[in-house]
Amino acid sequence: MRIWILMMLSATLAFGQTKPADTVQRCRSMLNDAAHDRNPDGRKGAAEALSLVGVKDNALQSLVPMLDDHDVSVRIAVVITLGDFKDNRTLPLLKKALQDPVPEVDFAAAKVLYQLHDPDGVQFLLAVVSGESKASSSYLSKEKRSALRMLHTPTKLFTTIAIGAAGFAPVPGLGFGLSSAQGILSAPDSSARAATLLLLGSSRDPALADAVGSALSDKEWSVRAAAVHLVAMHPFPEFQEKLIPLLGDNKDAVRVRAAAAYIRLQHEKEMLPAKRGDRTH
Repeated sequence: MRIWILMMLSATLAFGQTKPADTVQRCRSMLNDAAHDRNPDGRKGAAEALSLVGVKDNALQSLVPMLDDHDVSVRIAVVITLGDFKDNRTLPLLKKALQDPVPEVDFAAAKVLYQLHDPDGVQFLLAVVSGESKASSSYLSKEKRSALRMLHTPTKLFTTIAIGAAGFAPVPGLGFGLSSAQGILSAPDSSARAATLLLLGSSRDPALADAVGSALSDKEWSVRAAAVHLVAMHPFPEFQEKLIPLLGDNKDAVRVRAAAAYIRLQHEKEMLPAKRGDRTH
């Protein structure tokens, strides 16, 4: 045990001497590797984590090919992340997803387009509501309408509140993180403690920082992932260096979120001088 602790301390010290630019590049490489993982869970995790980064770090370049992923869960995660960006550049991609052969992907894209006030999203959802009427026959095939009516997406109130609280983006142009939060909460082995931590995501209580700092080393992966999510979204820039050891976490969901969170915090740090300059003029 002592040897393991010494190894972790040595690794942490070594990481601490690394330049932020080098760490950012390492994080980008990790996210890119995850996006091309042979395991669909790895690709899904990358799509969810990219919702913490935003379009400014070329996240779209990674997400575009994933819209054609052969795994349905990956394509749905991509659609949700595209919706997080609230950026007009995602509209053509979402409309492509609206033509997906799998109803679950279509429906996810329609909901996002509706939230973005795009008429295609409204028309799609109206077609679902209309069922077999003539008004919907030209928009959805009979087979697709039947499949959509079979969809069941029960969402507990607590989970809905937690996702809403976690998806708080104080910096324009960065992702809202909803895909990341949903990915944590929807995992079958996700902890209620993780949901509780996400629920507190928008709180300004000073005690939250201590809770997040402790949760970064929690024994449960979902709690660690939720803590990383809050470090990015709250944000807690004082914990940026504590993300570096988590780049080697034994859980993919934690590693990719740590990489995305580090990139996000670095962007915010670089934006601060520009903001100060704007205030002086």
